[in-house]
This record gives sequence, C-alpha cells and structure tokens, in this order.
Amino acid sequence: MGVHRVTSEAAKAYAARERVLGAGISVLGIAAEKAKELDKATLERCGDLAAQLLSYAPGYAGKLMLVSARLFWALAGTGEREAKVVSLEELEKEIEELRKAVE
Repeated sequence: MGVHRVTSEAAKAYAARERVLGAGISVLGIAAEKAKELDKATLERCGDLAAQLLSYAPGYAGKLMLVSARLFWALAGTGEREAKVVSLEELEKEIEELRKAVE
C-alpha cells in the first residue's frame, strides 16, 4: 500500500511528461525570481523553453506557458516567435543547461 509502480507505456509517458514539465516550471520560477540579474540571452532561452513546454502542458498550465514565454521574450527585448515542438529528451537537456545558467 502506498507504492505506485509505473508499468504501462502510457503511464511511463505520462510520468516522463510530468517530470519534465515540473522541472521546467521550477527552472522558469528560479529565472523569474532572478530576472533582473539574467542576461538577455538567458531570458530569451527562458522564453523559448516556456514556449516549448506549451505542447506538453495541459489546461491552464499551458495557457500560462504562453504568457510566461511572452514575458521572458519581452524582458529579453525580442519579439514573440513560433515555438518548435521538441521531444521530452531534448527538453530535459535544455532544462538542465538552463538550470545551470540561472542558478
């Protein structure tokens, strides 16, 4: 009791999506707290990350990803742009690189 095992492929995909989405939101939160200290390139990368997370974020979280992307791009001084759809593995790598840049 209390032990949850992820066994099906669908459950594994859901768990991976939730893990990446949670990590991305955490990094964007850290970046938002330090926005005044970050350079324009890092702020732009944060906007790109938020836009890329949009396709994996359900409901209101997805709507807020677009809002976050626009705010980070505005802080960076760049315009809004089209986000490309990337795999969860690529997002994980980008999140870890961005985490190092904002911490």
